[in-house]
Amino acid sequence: MSALLEQITPAQCRLAAINRWFETFDNHALRRHCPSTYHEELLRQADEMDRQRLVAWTEWRDLRRLADRAFLQAVAGGDYHGSTRFQGAAQAHGLSHREGAD
Repeated sequence: MSALLEQITPAQCRLAAINRWFETFDNHALRRHCPSTYHEELLRQADEMDRQRLVAWTEWRDLRRLADRAFLQAVAGGDYHGSTRFQGAAQAHGLSHREGAD
């Protein structure tokens, strides 16, 4: 019961939101089977983080770009052809995958 009484810090909210976004980003099954739903969910989560001011606008922009690239890869069949073209895209944009997981 004491866990319910503890306050969640803004930093913890930010980390949780970014981790949720990357969990969705890593959902290969959803990306393969329904790329548009996958893309819309990533954009929705990025927009919600921006609305709550959990990310800077540059981070918001980079998350949306990653979502767009993953969507383009999915509709091009990259998940079926073993494409690694977009692997590591998060690191290339300065976003750490699973931020705070260390």
